[in-house]
Amino acid sequence: MTYFPGDIWHIICAQLRHRRDFNTLFNCARSGKLLAGIALTNLYHMHYLALAISDFGDELLSNPMGRMNYLIRSEQKDWIFRTRLLPEDRIKKWAGLWRTIILSSLGKTLYPYSQYIRTLNFVKLEELLTNSKFEADIRRDFFQGELAQFETNHHHGLGVVVTLDRIEEAITKQASRVETLTFQASSEALSRWIPRLPCLTHLNPWDGAALEGNGNLVRLHCPSFKGLDFWNWSREKEPFDKGLSAFLNELRPHSLGSFETFNAWGFGPQSFQALSCHGKSLSELKLHMLPPDSTPHVPLLKDCTNLVSLSLAARELATIDLKKSHNDALLAMVAWLKECKKLRILSFANFFCATLVMAQTLSENSIRLTSLECEGGGFPGTAQFHQALANQTSLQHLWLKDEENLDEDYLEGPEAADVLVESLCKLVNLTHLRMRRMSDYFTDIHILRLASSLPKLRVWSTSGDRFTDTIWGSVASLKSLHILTLCASTEFTGRGILEFIEMLGPGNQDLSLAVKNAGSDSRLSEGEQEMIQEEIATKVQGQFRWFCQGEK
Repeated sequence: MTYFPGDIWHIICAQLRHRRDFNTLFNCARSGKLLAGIALTNLYHMHYLALAISDFGDELLSNPMGRMNYLIRSEQKDWIFRTRLLPEDRIKKWAGLWRTIILSSLGKTLYPYSQYIRTLNFVKLEELLTNSKFEADIRRDFFQGELAQFETNHHHGLGVVVTLDRIEEAITKQASRVETLTFQASSEALSRWIPRLPCLTHLNPWDGAALEGNGNLVRLHCPSFKGLDFWNWSREKEPFDKGLSAFLNELRPHSLGSFETFNAWGFGPQSFQALSCHGKSLSELKLHMLPPDSTPHVPLLKDCTNLVSLSLAARELATIDLKKSHNDALLAMVAWLKECKKLRILSFANFFCATLVMAQTLSENSIRLTSLECEGGGFPGTAQFHQALANQTSLQHLWLKDEENLDEDYLEGPEAADVLVESLCKLVNLTHLRMRRMSDYFTDIHILRLASSLPKLRVWSTSGDRFTDTIWGSVASLKSLHILTLCASTEFTGRGILEFIEMLGPGNQDLSLAVKNAGSDSRLSEGEQEMIQEEIATKVQGQFRWFCQGEK
């Protein structure tokens, strides 16, 4: 029998963790003392990814724009409704996981599981305690024995707050290796936790107001702190700007590496200026739902030239024309972005000046983007922006969407579509291409040109004027295509689509084909739709969706 040294088992278990292989790690933990500690350490490193609590609806929230749009439609914690739909057996597993963590914090488990935790999410615990299925037997089993000390007579409202506070206190006293903390608590509670968490690198409060007065504590006790995300800030606009800037200024200068807020409605000049105090270290900056009047203050970020990823999104259309009212700010913004030589990911949404700024930025040869998003375009500079796209040949992801044409110098139509396609055809590294409205005048000839010029496309979504079966041969040449969505007044036939499916190859496995807004002249019968679905499932295990005009 061959025996591996301990270092090899550490490497093996770490690889299993990276693959999120819970079952194999669990079996390793059960195999004996030699592997138990190593396997359990890796299991609890990723406990927050357990299927019992993490795989329901997280895809939506993993996308920054998806988070922003979802938050607009939601109020406070209504998003927790996702967990209401979990089956009872998942709730039991969820409760069992938290019970084990709490017991380990009390020293009542064989191994100190809480000391293995690197990512601690108290919001998930609150979701459990407030879940309608966390009642009767599940609740009784959860609070039995040593955990009875945490239970209160009231199962909702203040009772949950008290219970949660008691549990959080117990866990933070032992989980000293936590690196990422997600929570919904007061600034007083956070001030008690921070000195206990010397390994803390990221804070994710639901309410950013909890940060107030805690910047110096983070600076003193958390030397590796580098990341901050928060959902909202429950203060008026002026206290928001003042409180956030105070926290950022209290941190060690140039220590923050990433910053994201999903509701930056109170962002003002003080907050922008405070972020500049981390200009040498800040590599990722995402500000969603910015107030429309914040646009002139964006140039205050001029010292943040180490950025790799930048996302700026206004909550509503920002109609401030910087060229007319704040031309100095416009020029300063362009100058700043041109100095961001490491910039690879750039996203603007609902900024009136976005296309004008990007037109000048993308023309800079030292800027080599891999991902670009522009939502709410059609603004001044649209034509120049489309031409400048051709310079960004390193682009792999491109998302273009506008709502209406607000550029007096930009004439929509076939000629404008030709200019856009001419630029797109030069982006030979594109793997993801999504367009809406900017592509409304696309026809067969545009699709044929793009398909022959962009061989690496995996995801392709576009609107258009009118498409016919002529496109299928060229589209089938995209050997890595996995998602194809066409929204136009199409003239497809069942035979044409079936011939396209027949041309698909091994690289098109799991292809999702969706045709939206199909014209009445190409209406497929239910029998034809079923035949196409059966054929695409047989050929590449794919799926087919068909929507006629007026259907959703």
